[in-house]
Amino acid sequence: MYFKKLLHPEYFQGDKKRNNYFEGWYYKLVSADENSTIALIPGVSINKDDKHAFIQVFVSKKNQDNVDLKTYYLRFSFDEFKYNHDIFSVSVGNNTFSLTHVSLNIKTDDLLLSGMITLTNLIPIKKTILQPNIMGIFGYLNFMECYHGVISMSHELHGKITLNEEIIDFNDAQGYIEKDWGKSFPKAYVWLQSNHFKDTRTSLMFSYAEIPFLGLSFKGLIANLYYQNKEYRFATYNGARVIKEIIQERSVTYILKKGRFYLEIMASSDYQTNLASPRNGKMIEQIKEGLSGNIKIRLLTKSSIIYEDTGYHAGIEIMK
Repeated sequence: MYFKKLLHPEYFQGDKKRNNYFEGWYYKLVSADENSTIALIPGVSINKDDKHAFIQVFVSKKNQDNVDLKTYYLRFSFDEFKYNHDIFSVSVGNNTFSLTHVSLNIKTDDLLLSGMITLTNLIPIKKTILQPNIMGIFGYLNFMECYHGVISMSHELHGKITLNEEIIDFNDAQGYIEKDWGKSFPKAYVWLQSNHFKDTRTSLMFSYAEIPFLGLSFKGLIANLYYQNKEYRFATYNGARVIKEIIQERSVTYILKKGRFYLEIMASSDYQTNLASPRNGKMIEQIKEGLSGNIKIRLLTKSSIIYEDTGYHAGIEIMK
């Protein structure tokens, strides 16, 4: 089971955890007309004071020239969290999340969210013995403060969701799945993601964080660009490095280098809102995220440009 979970981080990692632990899956759904983006974050918070399961719902909707953002934190008893050992499937209350579908049945005073979305043609990341998951060799260590998993760089969505009596069409739309687990999020980090480029199979995820390690800390880089059925990964564990970094309140610029390849990234987000995040397993911190950002990328060598494009409906978190 250890190696199964190592190679497939989508499985519930915390079945033996008793305190100071969180785990959450991040499902991003962008509607067919690209006017609505919904992020669904089912998860658990395991601690002595407030052990519970939850679903965070983050809704971003275009409204003429503006973007309306709403977030909901839905608490459930821990007993309402269920998971499968044999295939990946987790449920919180009457809501189910898997690699094939998302089924929702949420009814509160503030939120009505129901429907089923099926997922097809998922794009997993490449794995090797030295890189069993997106964390590379660090995935083997059992003392990291936070672990990250990329489940699907991009996939197709089919179905409809009813949101407060509005029907949102996700037929022939696109989604993305990742997850985090451990004790706490890094104190400072930048996270970016978009899979809405002109080439519909192109996808980018990026994370650059201050990582606690054996009483010290280091800057950990993970960037994965999927383009034309090929993966370009820039990470601390494979020798990539950041040669330029500019961080502002709502925008960032990076230039990454690995071997002969360079990846230039310019990301910005005008609209952000607060989401709950973990500290020592308790969901008591706040991060700021937007779901309507833009990410300009350019993949090149010294002699030629391989790919240049802008990704939209980008998830962007800048925590300085």
